Amino acid sequence: MDSKGAMSEDFCPHSWLFSAFPNHLLGRLYLLAAILAVENLVVSGALQIHTGMNLGTVPVAIVSFAVFLGLGHPWLKAQREIIPLQFAFLGAYLACVAAAISVHLLSAPHGTNNQLAHAAAFIILLTFALKYPLLALACIPFRIWLKTFRATSPLWLYALVAGLAAFVLHVPFRRIWTATNAYSGHILQVTTFHSVRTILHRVLPDVADDVANLTIGTPRFSVIIMPTCSGMEGIGLILAFSVVWLLYIRKQIRFPQVLLLIPCAVLCMWILNVIRLSVLILLGNEFGAEVAMVGFHSQFGWIAFTAVALAFCMVTEKLSWLRKVPSQYSLTAEDSQSDAPLTDAGAREDSRRYLGESPAVRAYLVPFLAVLAATFVSKAASGYFEWLYPLRFVAGAVALVYFWPALKELDWHFSWVGPTAGLAVFLAWIAPALWARQHAVSRLGTDLAQLSPTARWIWIAFRVAAAIITVPLAEELAFRGYLARRLTSLDFDRVSFAHLTSLSVALSSVAFGLMHGQHWLVGILAGLAYALALRAHGRMGDAVVAHAVSNLLLAIWVLGFSDWALW
Repeated sequence: MDSKGAMSEDFCPHSWLFSAFPNHLLGRLYLLAAILAVENLVVSGALQIHTGMNLGTVPVAIVSFAVFLGLGHPWLKAQREIIPLQFAFLGAYLACVAAAISVHLLSAPHGTNNQLAHAAAFIILLTFALKYPLLALACIPFRIWLKTFRATSPLWLYALVAGLAAFVLHVPFRRIWTATNAYSGHILQVTTFHSVRTILHRVLPDVADDVANLTIGTPRFSVIIMPTCSGMEGIGLILAFSVVWLLYIRKQIRFPQVLLLIPCAVLCMWILNVIRLSVLILLGNEFGAEVAMVGFHSQFGWIAFTAVALAFCMVTEKLSWLRKVPSQYSLTAEDSQSDAPLTDAGAREDSRRYLGESPAVRAYLVPFLAVLAATFVSKAASGYFEWLYPLRFVAGAVALVYFWPALKELDWHFSWVGPTAGLAVFLAWIAPALWARQHAVSRLGTDLAQLSPTARWIWIAFRVAAAIITVPLAEELAFRGYLARRLTSLDFDRVSFAHLTSLSVALSSVAFGLMHGQHWLVGILAGLAYALALRAHGRMGDAVVAHAVSNLLLAIWVLGFSDWALW
């Protein structure tokens, strides 16, 4: 899209499904990846559950494809030749998938029949060998593949080596991880145990520890340092994040010195995990298992990851010896003396776009991040009942008030589309309860009944206020105002709401839905409804009102029918 939000002409006109992907080489590769992802998540996953057999893509293909896309992205993006879809090959691919599903389902009840099993295995191997080449040719013609391989040599060779390495190493790595009977298999686990023991012996007089079983605590509360408690998950998360972040800003940072930050981030995550376990035992000893395990234990890991990830981003932004260009939020001497407002489209804003990222990003994201940070804190300080929930409302309200001078320029008017979309989302949200004719089990109602009437209604008032004011504003600004447009352009605030692409709407809605935990599916549908309301007239007011109406109706439903599980 251009700076005015006009629709680009790089999109395939064949159908709404394929028009979400640009019809040049990189777009076709994205389409190929999307189809493979859907097949592996939906088709192969379901077959594995029902039959115990796996038809998913082998690690070689997954890793090789990812490495090829990552390293070759600049060259691939520069190829603008229009590539038509080959629907004959696409139909043949779908036929292979259908054949594989049919053979799996028909042969599963007769697994002990050797002749049938051999015939089924042969057909499965045949479809496995045919379907991926057919899909590749459906998305990209053979001559384009040949041209790409010639032009990117030896990049494709590096990608293949990476895929083979992943295939060879994933089995021994998994064995090392699961070898819990040998110290060589859980060095990190044992090191974490001894580190926690060292800290606790300095602050508690009655520490009880069992080295053989890796159990440590006090007579009142103790924990077992399991492999999942050793910090490996946090280390894996921060490794993935740091690699993605460095790839994202690779044009602005200096290699290889920036790679020194990765072991620092890993070490920080491990140290914070040791602190987490130590504080967990201290809280359990003082306040009981519920506060320690339900609140602190379930939230501190994400708090630590968020803190380290944020610090990692700030370090790469601020340390001059790591950067090739000034920070995107640095001001020149002339700029710092200017009194022009943030929203001016003149020289002051342009001087702040060193990396192309809009300076308005903070106004769109900080309210949501404030609510998210308050959520971490309130849940960490609570047990099953989140008594600090009002903190979410206060944090979001403060951030919105602070950034309102920049946000008031948006069009906050709304039409009938907003309330209608909100009603549709509400009906989708309560549909499972109406279908089952019973409410899901939740202890929230019991916990609220144990409060005094004044405390109960104060908590409910803050819960409803957050649901219809701060949460809709913060989430719509973050997911529709920022993410949906940022997926289209670095200068996201110059992209018209009325011209959001199908791909950006879909991806931002998936991200929004995944944030809603067990309600992820209806969350994705809600995200789509809010985005369509936004795109209908190009007004943020429609999306916010839709979100607020659905949350208000949901609050009335919860309070009226005591369906506390929806809260």
